[in-house]
Amino acid sequence: MAENKEYITQQENTGSILISEDVVASIATAAALETEGVSAMLSAAGGDLKPSRKMSAKGVVIEPEDDGLRITLYVMIRCGYVLAEVAGKVQKTVLAALQDMTGFTIRSVNVMIGGICFD
Repeated sequence: MAENKEYITQQENTGSILISEDVVASIATAAALETEGVSAMLSAAGGDLKPSRKMSAKGVVIEPEDDGLRITLYVMIRCGYVLAEVAGKVQKTVLAALQDMTGFTIRSVNVMIGGICFD
């Protein structure tokens, strides 16, 4: 395994499964960007966002906890879309993608809307 990477571990009867936080963040990012109405992901460096934990990838904060993962996504929404509807779709899409691809328990998917894109 590579140095300087943080891994999320899931203990199974036959051994452990370790998945890099970067992989989990990439899955979440891809799912969010596939959602209609999402323009881009935001990073703390790109604005006034100050997440309480380190971002694993641009716009994604992963918080591993004993009972599962808590995911926070920082997104920009396209002008003309209903913000709450897009955020809800992002939550559902990211939750399904992470559960399907990792098998980890996802406790919450929080969506922080950091701006509106007018292009």
